[in-house]
Amino acid sequence: MNVDNILSKLQTNQSLFVVISGPSGVGKDAIFSHMKYLARPYHFAITCTTRAKRPNEIDGTDYIFVTKTEFSRMLTDGEFIESATVYGNQYGMPRRPLIAALDNQQDIIVKADVQGANTLKQLVPNGTFIMLLPPSEEILRKRLTQRATEASDAIEERLSHVLSEIQQSSIFTHKLINIEGDIPATVAQLENILTSERLRVDRGPIQL
Repeated sequence: MNVDNILSKLQTNQSLFVVISGPSGVGKDAIFSHMKYLARPYHFAITCTTRAKRPNEIDGTDYIFVTKTEFSRMLTDGEFIESATVYGNQYGMPRRPLIAALDNQQDIIVKADVQGANTLKQLVPNGTFIMLLPPSEEILRKRLTQRATEASDAIEERLSHVLSEIQQSSIFTHKLINIEGDIPATVAQLENILTSERLRVDRGPIQL
């Protein structure tokens, strides 16, 4: 099934297609994980990636970790709805689980980098796009440093990239500050956004 078929299903069943995005280190993984913990009836899209697994990550839960060879095969076979290369690593969103979720009338929750969000905005223009932002640059620097997965010069490169990503915020329907030290409060605000989206009488079907 191609992208047009997926969008046609969205048009029919009125499911929410929610994209949570934002700069690297803003806390997307933590927000995504807490939403899963709450056990709401969402479908959480899991992205394939060629990057190395971090110590606290679980294959098939946080990401689907694949080799570059396997990723290339999936890309050639058209198994991704979108894909991107970020900081030298490849990321792609598998299509089949999205089809199953739409058949089940589930809202889809997607975690994506800003580049991926831009691609998805073109595919699903009537989706709900939420930009997650850090409370401050200092806190973002602290989060990136605590990861201890990049050298200091790489951290500075990522920080400099943040401003250009934030400038793309016009593609997002909502902006949300990730409250430092209070992930449940941030998720509560995010779910309030989703509630308001469901109540919108002008939301209408996904425009193809």
